[in-house]
Amino acid sequence: MEMKKRIGLELRNRDPAEVRELVVDNCRSADGEVEGLTEEYTGLEVLSMVNVGLSSLAKMPSLPKLRKLEVSDNTISGALDTLKEKCPDLAYLNLSGNKIKELSSIDTLNLKNLKSLDLYGCEVSTLEDYRDTVFQLLPHLAYLDGFDQDDNEGPDSEGDNVVSDDDDEEAGPPGDDEEDKDSDSSEGEEDEVGLSYLMKEGIQDEEDDGDYVEEDEEDEEEDGDVQGEKRKREAEDDGDDDEEDDDDE
Repeated sequence: MEMKKRIGLELRNRDPAEVRELVVDNCRSADGEVEGLTEEYTGLEVLSMVNVGLSSLAKMPSLPKLRKLEVSDNTISGALDTLKEKCPDLAYLNLSGNKIKELSSIDTLNLKNLKSLDLYGCEVSTLEDYRDTVFQLLPHLAYLDGFDQDDNEGPDSEGDNVVSDDDDEEAGPPGDDEEDKDSDSSEGEEDEVGLSYLMKEGIQDEEDDGDYVEEDEEDEEEDGDVQGEKRKREAEDDGDDDEEDDDDE
């Protein structure tokens, strides 16, 4: 896909001034120049044009807020001085895998805000004293090919170590997790106590019901004994009455 068409698709009916990041990797520049990108992109901060067939940045439009530019794996060989004029706020520049051969091309990149420069895979990186010379030419530079002047590895790109406000809000203030755990523990203990109490009450109710059954049975037995004795007395009384009638005769 042509670069101009790809940029139009990435715009997605937005106002160019509202675009903050634009990625058009692996499309194609018809003449090796930047196409379809205009000075209307006044708010653009991140631009990536990796492997698009660029041979020059001479037609780069003015992008005053651009801070990060990815143009690796192209065939750019020079004319880097346009970046100082068109992108004065540039802080991160990736030119790895291009055709840059001369240190004089690097000298034109002396931007006051440039902190990270990547020339890995360029022929210039094979020159003797390459690293020392680049750090001398660009005194504001902090990282070259991912390492500082003392060979300490730096961040992959600008802002990698920044923690967002949303993460802080989701994490909550210190101590909240412990309080939640204590609260959950207390609730668990209360549930256990309540369950034990209910089980104990249920067992007690069953025992009480058993007592009631036994008492009912005892009452029935007592009633039976009383009735038996009553019938026995009635039978004896009937016997005595019969004997008295015989005597009278």
